[in-house]
Amino acid sequence: MKKYTLLLFLTAVCSLPLLAQKPAPSSPHALKLDLDSTITTSHTVTIKGQKVPYTAQVGTQPVWDEAGKAIAGVFYTYYERTDVKDRVNRPLVISFNGGPGTASVWMHLAYTGPKLLNVDSEGYPLQPYTVKDNPHSILDVADIVFVDPVNTGYSRMAGKETPQAKAKFFGVNVDVKYLADWISTFVSRHNRWLSPKYIIGESYGTNRVSGLALELQNANWMYLNGVILVSPTNLGIDREGPVGAANLLPYYAATAWHHKVLPADLQQKDLTQMLPEVENFTTNELIPALAMGGFLEPDKRKAIAARVARYSGLSEKVVLEHNLQIPVNFFWKELLRDQGKTIGRLDSRYLGIDRMDAGERPDYSPELTSWLHSFTPPINLYFREVLGYKTDLKYYMFGPVNPWSRSGENTDNTGENLRQAMAQNPYLHLLVQSGYYDGACDYFNAQNNMWQMDPSGRLKDRMDWKGYRSGHMMYLRQEDLQAANDDLRAFILKATPKKGVPAKY
Repeated sequence: MKKYTLLLFLTAVCSLPLLAQKPAPSSPHALKLDLDSTITTSHTVTIKGQKVPYTAQVGTQPVWDEAGKAIAGVFYTYYERTDVKDRVNRPLVISFNGGPGTASVWMHLAYTGPKLLNVDSEGYPLQPYTVKDNPHSILDVADIVFVDPVNTGYSRMAGKETPQAKAKFFGVNVDVKYLADWISTFVSRHNRWLSPKYIIGESYGTNRVSGLALELQNANWMYLNGVILVSPTNLGIDREGPVGAANLLPYYAATAWHHKVLPADLQQKDLTQMLPEVENFTTNELIPALAMGGFLEPDKRKAIAARVARYSGLSEKVVLEHNLQIPVNFFWKELLRDQGKTIGRLDSRYLGIDRMDAGERPDYSPELTSWLHSFTPPINLYFREVLGYKTDLKYYMFGPVNPWSRSGENTDNTGENLRQAMAQNPYLHLLVQSGYYDGACDYFNAQNNMWQMDPSGRLKDRMDWKGYRSGHMMYLRQEDLQAANDDLRAFILKATPKKGVPAKY
């Protein structure tokens, strides 16, 4: 989901031929990707005041079927620090974004990679579109590979996209299966079997990496040290009914606090001082009240409505009209309706303007529009002019991956898969990162994931949660970019075992 351009780049040396073949002018859809090829260039970046030399390898690695036939080419960008003598103890981070049809561009050029999108300090677009060095990249402590699943970025199927062909890639568990095999091959090709390994996923990518943690263990005998979930989904954990409806209130409160529409006594508190009050009310009072439904006593109903209104920034009348359960689409439209503004789904700091003030939901997502504005030109220029990857293929920010199967053999049990992987592997740690202003994958439900994923409480000493004062891509805010990368460094250090410490209970 991200794009980058560049101001300065270091000497680049192409090691192999270009990956794409140009089609005949009369057949614009005949573009094909070389399924197995690489280009390597050399660079340096300064991270936390330290000069870090590295190579950037861009290329495709095949996906094979059971008969050994290449059925797709998965595009990747691999950054490897070159002044490291002990590769055995050098961590490897494998990075995915979500969608499920989005490329790895978002975290690649705005979070952990060595180049950084040129945006302002809060994450808004700036022209001219450029990329610059990322002084907070984790490349100082770990090598990184950014992976684009099939039909995202430059990744493509090898043959015709028939329903049967799509069924091998586009579903919760088939996605996990082929990517686990792909990772195993990548690790073998780059001689990284002995390295401590971490996988990071954002949004739907959290389902992907949660499933991969178990699939890598059970089908590829690859045991990880850490899983990082950035803005996680519900991971297949059931939160229908009162819990699902109530758990959005802390996000509503954070958003209302940011836009300064809460009562004065709440507004004067800092965000993280105010939110525990809302969280306690949500868990201890709102969920039980919603569970009573229409049989909640009138006086109690009115009292609960007043509290929901107090914390959400909406009127008590509106809360009662919605039976104490505010739909999230309505909240984005209603909160600043009297100001003629809507708020963003993925980051409620962003404001939009609708055709008319009336309605139940915003006309568009202002934050996503802003991000596509920021990312698309730079990522195309970055690959072509900095990394030397020239192709006429379209770089899919959002690729055609429908229909995406979530039933039958693709039923989503990824949260349970991650729990089982952690139970089987005493080395495996979990870090969850959330933005307080994310309305698509809200922070309180991200915490709830951990509570429900580990009902025994026996794994909680290996689970950490971190919150940031931004949205779904919290790293777009400069202050959070530094904090979140520092949290990754600390997590990698914590989850890499000391020499001689066995994996046992």
